[in-house]
Amino acid sequence: MVSTLLMPCRRDRQGAAGARGARGATAPTRILDWDDPRVLSAVRSIGTAPAEGAGPAAKAAALRRAHRWISAEVRPVYSVTEARPVSRVLRRGSGSCSQRMAVLEAVARAWGVPSRVRGLVVDGSFWYPRFPRLRGLVPGQVILAWPEFRLDGLPEAGHAVAPWLPVSELFTVAGEVAGRGGGGFTNAGPETLFEALSRTSVDWDGTAACPAGGPCDLSAYLLADLGYFDSRDELFGRHGQTLCGPARLLAEPVLGRRAAGF
Repeated sequence: MVSTLLMPCRRDRQGAAGARGARGATAPTRILDWDDPRVLSAVRSIGTAPAEGAGPAAKAAALRRAHRWISAEVRPVYSVTEARPVSRVLRRGSGSCSQRMAVLEAVARAWGVPSRVRGLVVDGSFWYPRFPRLRGLVPGQVILAWPEFRLDGLPEAGHAVAPWLPVSELFTVAGEVAGRGGGGFTNAGPETLFEALSRTSVDWDGTAACPAGGPCDLSAYLLADLGYFDSRDELFGRHGQTLCGPARLLAEPVLGRRAAGF
């Protein structure tokens, strides 16, 4: 049985798909502080920004390059402070899946590519394989900020929310995931959801064609769709982070240093 004691009280975590629109933005926020010198240094290390007027394919290719850089340079850990600014994540050199997705968003915004997030409420049992002996402490609901990037010119065929490209389609849009072996994402072992994006499809809606050899349909774990938000700051401000403040204060010193998969 998953825990409800660690979750913020009096937070509305009910929603309806498509019930809330969002235009996204490129401006820095408290979390996506891409105007910080440390973040700008990382952006320069990743390489050349998409050329002005570049098409969706070029922008997606640049975002894939950023994803690979983040995977290599930001070590995966079980941090529970989801609202940590990107500059602090980079200073630590480690971050959770949520924090590293925020780094990817910050890079996109620094390049002038608008981002927004879809708020997903995921069943805590999705994380059971990572904490087999601590299931009773796994929160019953996990708030997931799932990024999307506005790529003007993205064809509507095959892209349900075009011109927005969900991060789950970042590699499938180029055909890089198709045909790869290894099965779907199991949420066990050293691979995290962030790394898995480059290897397999990740589908929260039960609509994608999963690769042979394993599941990619994670829709059974989706408890609620909170809709779209202009930033993850807005999502967490309205619905709270996964853990309440006292729980984060106690858990972060331990989990924030523990490498994912161990």
